Amino acid sequence: MIAVILGIIQGLTEFLPVSSSGHLVLAQHFFGLKEPEVFFDVVLHLGTLTAICLVFWPEIQSLVVEVIKLPRILTGRDALTVAWRERPYFRLLVLIIAGSVPTGFIGFIFKDFLESLFASTLAVGLALLITGLVLILTRLVKAGTKKITGFRVVDALLIGLAQGLAITPGVSRSGSTISTGLFLGLDRELAAKYSFLLSIPAILGALLLQFDGIAASSFSFSGLILGFMAAAVSGWFAIVILLKIVRRGNLYYFAYYCWLIGLLTLGLHLFGLSG
Repeated sequence: MIAVILGIIQGLTEFLPVSSSGHLVLAQHFFGLKEPEVFFDVVLHLGTLTAICLVFWPEIQSLVVEVIKLPRILTGRDALTVAWRERPYFRLLVLIIAGSVPTGFIGFIFKDFLESLFASTLAVGLALLITGLVLILTRLVKAGTKKITGFRVVDALLIGLAQGLAITPGVSRSGSTISTGLFLGLDRELAAKYSFLLSIPAILGALLLQFDGIAASSFSFSGLILGFMAAAVSGWFAIVILLKIVRRGNLYYFAYYCWLIGLLTLGLHLFGLSG
């Protein structure tokens, strides 16, 4: 049962802009749950990665085709410029690579420091309030008109920077990246789609780092499978729901929820209930 609960929390909060870390802090208090061990955490992240692949499989296939063609494009005369201008999925591939650079840099250099803030319910609560502020500001932004042809590398770098900063517990990855895309004038659906596709290399990179400290799991094999399935199914559900909400321009709805969770987390800190 604990594996299923953790899987559902991971799947929903990994993609909905409400911060998985803030919910984990509350789960630890109200349900007596501890932060998942490394191997089980890897299993849950594989579940959420599976959810992304299920929803965006056609786009992923097209990106893989561009990767296969990349050597020929790089060696052809003027082929790179032509591909950037005329091949939408090649452009998307380049933008995902560009966005992954600041994320990887921040993750490699500041990961330990940012994740150490998890122990501070004060830091998590404040970060949740900031996440809510960022989300509410999207209400003031007019619907963007930038399609893939107007999506610049500098836009990708800024969104990647937002993703990197979202390593901070209490800051929502999807909330910060989608919001940044909207602030930059991206079409709503493109902003959401890019956010999810950009998360793939980030999740894979995090998994590679976690394998350094991986150990045998105390969860049974059936527990691992149930956790994986719960994360995959709830993750798929979260992605589908969030895509619909972003298309309608209602991302700011989650601001109120983030503020509520943030205030609850601060309450745990103020009244000494988080330990």
